[in-house]
Amino acid sequence: MKKSYKLENLDCANCAAKMETMINKLDGVTAGISFMTQRISIEADDMDTAVKEAQKIVSRIEKDCRIVK
Repeated sequence: MKKSYKLENLDCANCAAKMETMINKLDGVTAGISFMTQRISIEADDMDTAVKEAQKIVSRIEKDCRIVK
């Protein structure tokens, strides 16, 4: 399954690249982040778990950034 979500409070293109790299290291998850559109695309079989784990990574890199469902 593939879904796209809005990223709130994403302030740094370099941080977005770091997030994408780390999220793509999760088992069974493929992600792409567009800093220009402030969106993240996630492809995974277990979407709820993938989004939860991606949010942990996003928050670690940019404290105030949130994935909005």
